[in-house]
Amino acid sequence: MATEGRVRQSLPSARIIHLATHGLLEYGDLQASAISDIPGAIALTPDTTHDGLLTAEELLKFDLTADLVVLSACDTGLGTLSGDGVIGLSRSLIAAGAPSVVVSLWAIPDNPTADLMIEFYSQLKQGQDKASALRLAMLERMKYSDPSAWGAFTLIGEADW
Repeated sequence: MATEGRVRQSLPSARIIHLATHGLLEYGDLQASAISDIPGAIALTPDTTHDGLLTAEELLKFDLTADLVVLSACDTGLGTLSGDGVIGLSRSLIAAGAPSVVVSLWAIPDNPTADLMIEFYSQLKQGQDKASALRLAMLERMKYSDPSAWGAFTLIGEADW
């Protein structure tokens, strides 16, 4: 079970982090503190010491060594727009050390997203760089469904392994 405690324990040493869960864009309010409260959270299973919401502010505090983080959940690439860009989950992960983050820009359907991710990892395994793997996975999914099912994902950060 993906409890928040287990995920927190695994994050610092993971080479690839893939969280297929619910994204909460509206969690947190940048205006509340103007500095520390970054919008966005990932829903996990609560445990005895954690509430089950891994927030963008909490993610920012990790020292990540992962080459890639994939947030396969709705709206994970969104956040608060500022003069510095979008402040949210993706920014927190990049600041925590992840060189590349794959996120979604709108609500995504479960089954087509699962198929897209399987193809994405298959392309990575075949030696494609991250950007090409995502592009090829999207092109493969284009044949079978409308753009809302495959077009939501974007890569932020480094494109190469």
